Parts: sequence; structure tokens; C-alpha cells
Amino acid sequence: MADAPKKPTAAQARRMRSAARFYAVQALFQMEAADQGAEDVMDEFEAHRIGAKIDGETFAEPDRPHFRALLAAAVEKQAVIDQLTHKALVERWPIDRIDPTLRALFRAAGAELVSTDTPPRVTINEYVDVAKAFYPSGKESKFVNAVLDHMARAARPDAFKDPS
Repeated sequence: MADAPKKPTAAQARRMRSAARFYAVQALFQMEAADQGAEDVMDEFEAHRIGAKIDGETFAEPDRPHFRALLAAAVEKQAVIDQLTHKALVERWPIDRIDPTLRALFRAAGAELVSTDTPPRVTINEYVDVAKAFYPSGKESKFVNAVLDHMARAARPDAFKDPS
């Protein structure tokens, strides 16, 4: 009889959710760039990218249900998410004009904001970290922080009310 898989520690679970967010941004980017559907991209990631060893680096194991849920919500609620993003951007920069990686990041973060009970501040911090991974020397993380803060306040205003 095989041993049941061990439940991850709280720290491991947080890292796995972080990895799921990172993969979701990559998958959403690939869906747009290659004009592929969510199922095909999800299958490809789970078969070939997650846990793969590339250039001596082993890709982290994500929280797979969270990865799948983010992709599904980003596709299902894309119009709502894009509207939140559009409202957070200045008028001269509509969502279709921003970098496709940032667009994928905003869609993944938006999916988490509108489809999960993750506290908005956690979502913002996590996706700012994802932005730093994609743009280690740029100012994009500050831009991401500002846009996500606006999106979160619009999507989940109760989370920002003063508790007093």
C-alpha cells in the first residue's frame, strides 16, 4: 500500500500558491501570444513545464488546483477583469496597449481578486513579486502595485474599509 502524500507545511503551501500565480501569468501570456485555449495551455504546463528541469533549474511545484482556478477564472471573467484594469490605467494606455506580460499579470491577479477569498492586499503583494520576477530591474513592479491597488479597491471595497 502506497503512503498517502504528505500535506505541505504552511510555508510550503504559500510557496506553492506563489508558484501557481507565476505559472498562471505565463500560461495567460502563452494563451494570448499563441492564440491557444486554456485547456491546451493548462495541459502543456502540467505535462511539460511544471517540475521541469531547464538549464539546471527545476521549476517549482505549484498548487495545481489554484493554478487551474486562476486560469479558468481569468478566461471566464476576462471582460470584468479587463474593465477593472482599464479603469485603473490612465486614459492614454488602454489595456490592449500595455505589455502582454503585464496584461497577463493583471488578468491573473484580477481573477484572484474577483474569484477567490484571498485578501486583496495579499494578492497585490504576490503579484508585485511576480512582476519583480519578470522585470527584475524595471519600474514595472511599482506600476503593478498602483494598478492592482486600484483594481482591488474597485473589486473588493469592503476589504479596505476602516475597521473602527
